[in-house]
Amino acid sequence: MTPTQFRKIALGFDGAVEASHMNHPDFRAPNGKIFATIHAGSTQGMVKLTPEQQERFIRESPDMFSPAAGAWGRQGATIVQFAAADPELVGEAMTLAWQNLSRQTSRDTATRRGKTRRIGRARR
Repeated sequence: MTPTQFRKIALGFDGAVEASHMNHPDFRAPNGKIFATIHAGSTQGMVKLTPEQQERFIRESPDMFSPAAGAWGRQGATIVQFAAADPELVGEAMTLAWQNLSRQTSRDTATRRGKTRRIGRARR
């Protein structure tokens, strides 16, 4: 897989945009949250999975996927080695990263709405 193929998959999601973070490209949902990145040197990328999803991809394709270092990796940030990557499998992982972000955004919105209501009731 090439960085260009990785980028094409990421930008194929409705509303996804490319930005820059820490001097390397990242891919964000319309709410600004990052779901994938291309690392400096363009030999690897990252997809933001859940820890359970990460464990499955690493178990099934250890040459292609590995956890990111430290707390990021423990939280599901998963490194993709482009030289070993299969575009179909990376597309599946990136789809899950996009869906996870969509579900997280829905929960965050519901939480904010709930807090707004509670605050509104307290003022009455």
